[in-house]
Amino acid sequence: MKKALLTFGMMFLAVVLFTANAQDATPAKIGGAEITFEKETHDYGKIKQHANGECEFTFKNTGTEPLLISNSRGSCGCTVPTWPREPIAPGASATIKVKYDTKRIGAINKSVTIQSNAVNAPTKIIRIKGEVLAPDNTATPIKPTEGPVQH
Repeated sequence: MKKALLTFGMMFLAVVLFTANAQDATPAKIGGAEITFEKETHDYGKIKQHANGECEFTFKNTGTEPLLISNSRGSCGCTVPTWPREPIAPGASATIKVKYDTKRIGAINKSVTIQSNAVNAPTKIIRIKGEVLAPDNTATPIKPTEGPVQH
């Protein structure tokens, strides 16, 4: 009986120690800048050719260190991002502006790649989508004048 109780006590102690070590093994949150966007995709819907193709992506530094965006580039020359060059303090928000050239008719499916010192997403991709419609050429036809035709 003593031996069984001693064995049980040792097993219980081993389980308690193992559980305590497992809890200590959880990784501590690493400090640093973190980037969190309000939205990661902007949908223009259906827009007319030559319409205003500008939109904004608001983000927040949810980390503990200043956030610095080092680069931002569109997937093609028709998608041009503008980003803040100064550091974004922890808790502060800022915007990345994207201008899409709406002279091309058809579907929009472009991306902007953002590079920063964010520990949660050092490279982040945001997207724009929609459709540029052709001009509406349904002008009212001109009626011929009534009356005799003069030659």
